Amino acid sequence: MKKISMTISTLSALIVLGMAGIAGTASAQAPQSGQKPMFAHPVPHFDATLPPATALTTWNGSFMYQGKTNNFVMVGTDPSSTDTTTTFPVFIIPVKMVFTSGTKKKAFDPRTVLPSGNTVIQQILDSPIFESSIDYVQGGTDLGMTQYEDAFQRGNFWTDVTTNTNYHAAFGTPTVLPLLTVDVTSVQGAVGRSSFGPPENIGIFSFGDFESLAPGWIAQYPSITPNSFPIFVTYNVYLSETNNFSGCCIGGYHDAYGSPSSPQTYAQFSFMDQSTRVSVFSSDVSALSHEAGEWYDDPYIDNTQGACGGILEVGDPLEGEADYGDHIYTVGGYDYHIQDLTFLKYFGQTPSTSVNDWWTFQNFPFTTVCQNGQ
Repeated sequence: MKKISMTISTLSALIVLGMAGIAGTASAQAPQSGQKPMFAHPVPHFDATLPPATALTTWNGSFMYQGKTNNFVMVGTDPSSTDTTTTFPVFIIPVKMVFTSGTKKKAFDPRTVLPSGNTVIQQILDSPIFESSIDYVQGGTDLGMTQYEDAFQRGNFWTDVTTNTNYHAAFGTPTVLPLLTVDVTSVQGAVGRSSFGPPENIGIFSFGDFESLAPGWIAQYPSITPNSFPIFVTYNVYLSETNNFSGCCIGGYHDAYGSPSSPQTYAQFSFMDQSTRVSVFSSDVSALSHEAGEWYDDPYIDNTQGACGGILEVGDPLEGEADYGDHIYTVGGYDYHIQDLTFLKYFGQTPSTSVNDWWTFQNFPFTTVCQNGQ
């Protein structure tokens, strides 16, 4: 078992974004209204003409809130009726983004070696998202030695898991695929600085362009099938809702497309350098912990629920909290930023099935359903 320590970070929360061009080529851009750190919620794209394939393992469930039935689809098997482990194949797609301004080029490469001595990719692989030898004890209750997202889901349905103790929905050992290099055009993105990102120059890439290009990129890797979970990794590059940066900045998203009977799901997240000077949105695997948790509980982005309105996104209610809802898990001497996630109790599940009857995995002190909205 790896020894870890966990503390709640105490850095400041949201601050406004300002952008500049590549150093020496453009003057600083004044902050614009509407800029904030956030996560995207795309609409899934299904095509009924596509043939079915091996589908992702999912189960159907529901909960009642004020007399209304809220149906959902989640990955894994039903924890109330199965006592088994489901393992999901994972593919890591490193994305190198190369920005050009005149004769100057700036590349952001996930193969970069960090001060820890690990590459960005290796640091991800060693994180609590994939490391299975961490014992999660929440409020004195031992949820088991496992990965972070599996521990969260066990805690989400703890009253069932106390009976079905072998229940797990876990990631397999990730397969790192060949590097994907993207030459960014001037209309797709730029290089500059964000006041809630690392102090150094970072990249910005259009969310719309990334979402439209992602299925074609995935098609380049025949090993990726709908029963697996491919994850794009960008390094020090946020996505933006617009090309003029007024929609910055997106730390990650998850999406689905393809045949309605066997959609292909995937996610993208930004691995942003840590800083001792400022609170960085999407530090290291924070955005991955957010998107992976939401993939577990709403893989096809269509779990509508009536309590809060909208979709069942378990990371969103906490992203506006101090340090973007992050908690620090120290593994192998590296301080990982892992975001808290909300249990179904927050969305109105009655009676609650969560561990210790908590609202969130880290016991955030909500007092009412949908207290922060979505």
